[in-house]
Amino acid sequence: MLAQTSLAVGREAPPRDEGFDLGFEALFRAEYSRLVSVAQRVVGDRCEAEDVAQEAFFLFYQRRKLDPTLASRWLYRTAWTLALTRLRSSRRRVLREQRHHEGSEPADPGVILEADERRQLVRAALRRIDRGKAQILVLRYSGLSYREVGEVLGIRIDQVGTRLRRAEAALERELDRAALA
Repeated sequence: MLAQTSLAVGREAPPRDEGFDLGFEALFRAEYSRLVSVAQRVVGDRCEAEDVAQEAFFLFYQRRKLDPTLASRWLYRTAWTLALTRLRSSRRRVLREQRHHEGSEPADPGVILEADERRQLVRAALRRIDRGKAQILVLRYSGLSYREVGEVLGIRIDQVGTRLRRAEAALERELDRAALA
């Protein structure tokens, strides 16, 4: 699969190394679904999130010299950056929203509209607050434990709760400010 992916994006996969490949497969199985979850929180679309996660793993695979003890941290940071890059593309965002609404007959348009507006407000507020605060919110609310969030961000586990509360407060302030505007 990686060879196919590399051909699709015009890159060549590095030479095979059985030991690395086995470790890579184990890492992929352990982290893929949570990486998709993190990316989905940012981009808002499951297919885009899967693309982001696969690209992050492909980049990791190409850089075989990365320290395996830092693999998860590197993957989450890379996925976060890739997801933000995709989100910033307004053309893709418009296409994603159109795809989301095509072919679906909403049961209650008011409820769906309200939920969509709330998601858009939260995403916009996340873009306006400090990047580190947005990152900790997305990681935690994507299902990562405090320990895992600490590892990804390179902070001690006892700092995660405090930073998370500060990030939540910053997000609430930004949402309140936007509501008053």
